[in-house]
Amino acid sequence: MKKGRFLILCTATTFLLAACDKKQPDTTAAADTQMTTAGMQDADQTAPVTSVAVSEPHFDFGDVKKGDVVSHTYDITNTGENPLIISMVKPGCGCTAPEYSREAIAPGETGKVTLQFDSSTFQDKVEKYAEVFANTEKTPIMLTFSANVKS
Repeated sequence: MKKGRFLILCTATTFLLAACDKKQPDTTAAADTQMTTAGMQDADQTAPVTSVAVSEPHFDFGDVKKGDVVSHTYDITNTGENPLIISMVKPGCGCTAPEYSREAIAPGETGKVTLQFDSSTFQDKVEKYAEVFANTEKTPIMLTFSANVKS
């Protein structure tokens, strides 16, 4: 009888300890991302700062059939006095692939950022974004889109 109680007590203690063993979230990846983003911002600021106007920072694809790949091109106009250099476009998710003007965009000229969205793993309302890193005072520039994915 004492062995049975002891066995039950040991088992219960093991379960309690296992349940209380809360793992700390891995902050290494978040710290790496913050350092990388800070590094990109520093790199963007090595070129003279300029200003931009985005013709349409949000685009709605409307209804999209699940599995379709759709894209939209955003126009980014250099409204400043120095060349605009887009150093990186970082999508918020692997479902979005960016393409962008890699050459310097002269003052008064317009560059392009195209975001391609793969809807194959989504259903219903979806909202996504991409960050555009450039030599602007306010970086990153946020581009967003939405879609209603239907089967």
